[in-house]
Amino acid sequence: MSTEVNQELTDKIASRMKLLVFVLVVVPMILMAIYTEYRFRSIKAIVPYQTAGERDEARMELDVIPFHPVVGQRLYVPAYSHIYHQEGDPYLLTVTLNIRNTDMDNEIVVTSVRYFDTGGKELRSLLTKPLLLSKLAATEFVIARDDKSGGSGSSFIVEWQAGSEVSQPIVETVMVDTSSTQGISFTASAVVLSEDVK
Repeated sequence: MSTEVNQELTDKIASRMKLLVFVLVVVPMILMAIYTEYRFRSIKAIVPYQTAGERDEARMELDVIPFHPVVGQRLYVPAYSHIYHQEGDPYLLTVTLNIRNTDMDNEIVVTSVRYFDTGGKELRSLLTKPLLLSKLAATEFVIARDDKSGGSGSSFIVEWQAGSEVSQPIVETVMVDTSSTQGISFTASAVVLSEDVK
């Protein structure tokens, strides 16, 4: 008789513990997941993702440059397809080359964007035609995280031209990885190689 009472008491305690765990752990997790999904959707509705191709008025490919350039530059931009960590293991990064026209009155044309590896070998050109950037417009080019071809010393050579004197554009790379619990990000700025590229 006492063993039946003990078993009944044990079953009641176990079922109450399960209920307590469900109420204190599972229900809050479900509510948190619903809240997080709701927040992501509301943020997405407020700030919709905009791909580069959707900015047609500020960024367009040109068959010919619409002016005789009088000002321009050739720029060297460092990039890091990976860096080394721990025992010298490569840590892969996504590279974004960002070009910003800082002039408030004039457009510029990006005439060349070429990607080079650590040994200085040109891997590819990222432009098929010159690219017009309206005043204060920006554009970007992305090297995917899994693209290991550039290496730790990769770089871009960027050339741009303008039809009149303009303020110098900001050209930089942003290296990012968020695949692990601890993300990493840093930037590198362009260096002027030559002025008045014709």
